[in-house]
Amino acid sequence: WLVEYNAALASICFMILLGFVDDVLDVPWRVKLVLPSFATLPLLMAYAGHTTIVIPKPLVAYVGLEVLDLGRIYKLYMGLLAVFCTNSINIHAGLNGLEIGQTVVTAAAILIHNVMQIGSSTDPEYHQAHAFSIYLTQPLMATSLALLAFNWCPSSVFVGDTYTVFAGMTMAVVGILGHFSETLLIFFLPQVLNFLLSLPQLAGIVKCPRHRLPRFDPATGLLTGTKDGTLVNVYLRLFGPRSEKSLCIHLLAFQALACAFCFLLRHFLAGWYK
Repeated sequence: WLVEYNAALASICFMILLGFVDDVLDVPWRVKLVLPSFATLPLLMAYAGHTTIVIPKPLVAYVGLEVLDLGRIYKLYMGLLAVFCTNSINIHAGLNGLEIGQTVVTAAAILIHNVMQIGSSTDPEYHQAHAFSIYLTQPLMATSLALLAFNWCPSSVFVGDTYTVFAGMTMAVVGILGHFSETLLIFFLPQVLNFLLSLPQLAGIVKCPRHRLPRFDPATGLLTGTKDGTLVNVYLRLFGPRSEKSLCIHLLAFQALACAFCFLLRHFLAGWYK
């Protein structure tokens, strides 16, 4: 595990450097989508795990296989997953406590998932993979909790891309090396939704400003949604103006519900889907 552990740290540290460069040089959105691809190279080169997927039981009769080896396509998928996770935390941001809060909630869900999987399996290699995931997630959650105390509304400390891309890459590494990338994507359900809403602007189809924040009304002290395609603005347009603190709490509650939905889904599909 030493090679993969060092590769994981190399990818995370490389992404921190790229995040710092972004904070200093104001890198365009389209470039930011590409940068994590370079940061994941150490991880993909050192990856020594399986490249197979288990075919869902209802589809086995049509595919003719129970296990399918994807080879290099699986590594391409891991690279794309790292790119998505790294940018998704960065895109779903802009409120005091939101960037760090979503990281804490997701990291807590990852820890719970790892403990549950270790307790339900007797495979030593399976135990090692999830223990490895815990080793990286615990310090992420501990340092994020400490930072959240200063970043909560009203914030005295602000985080830039240096933190958001670091948090996203760490969770991507954890999901890849812990072999639960599908579960990780369900944990990231709010980020997936936010990415889909942001896609027209990120792709340049619709004009994309540098900062897509909600509008602050000095008269009421509330935030109102703009036409930008982010989950923050869509929520405000649907449910009306809110204070920054209230909006952040609601979005973090949605994050927690997405994680709870993932556990519920795994419970009901266990034994039937796979």
